[in-house]
Amino acid sequence: MPSHPTHNDGHNNMQSEIENTHLVITAAGPDRTGLVERLSGSITDSGCNIEESRMSVLGGQCIIIILATGPWHALSKLEGQLDALGSSLALNLHHERTGKRAEPAIPYSIELVTPDHPGIVRNLAAFFARSGINIEDLQTSTYPAPHTGSTTLSVMMTVGIPAKMHIATLRGDFLDYCDSLNLDATLEPVRG
Repeated sequence: MPSHPTHNDGHNNMQSEIENTHLVITAAGPDRTGLVERLSGSITDSGCNIEESRMSVLGGQCIIIILATGPWHALSKLEGQLDALGSSLALNLHHERTGKRAEPAIPYSIELVTPDHPGIVRNLAAFFARSGINIEDLQTSTYPAPHTGSTTLSVMMTVGIPAKMHIATLRGDFLDYCDSLNLDATLEPVRG
């Protein structure tokens, strides 16, 4: 009598075939028109999807971070093409398999505008590290203040607050901390 796979074996195989995996790709190199189109086109052509991405031009350099998802075979195909793609685009490409974050976190945004001086970002990062809170996104920029011309720092960050943390207490501690450094900042939930 031929053996037949059990229902669970078939389900597990089907689950592994359709389950998405994740690949983080970082790209850095000289900025020029068409980089994003060619990089995203290669990801799509391999059968993968761009789930999240960030891109910034700093000086003359373009920095791109992409979280690509897809079935394991599509990601393997993409991984096999990345060295040649990096060479053809004059980009330094690095890739790493990853998974979804296990612990749920509630996204909160922080905005701060202040006269610039060394240590502001470090002090903010230290507060969140001591509180056990991960910084998910961080953007800083400087510009001349309109009337004085002095350098002003703008900080925008998103943090992932653990679901078990008491938000009102954290908000109070954060605002007290900012007051102690003469920083005017806001901490608000991210609006979807």
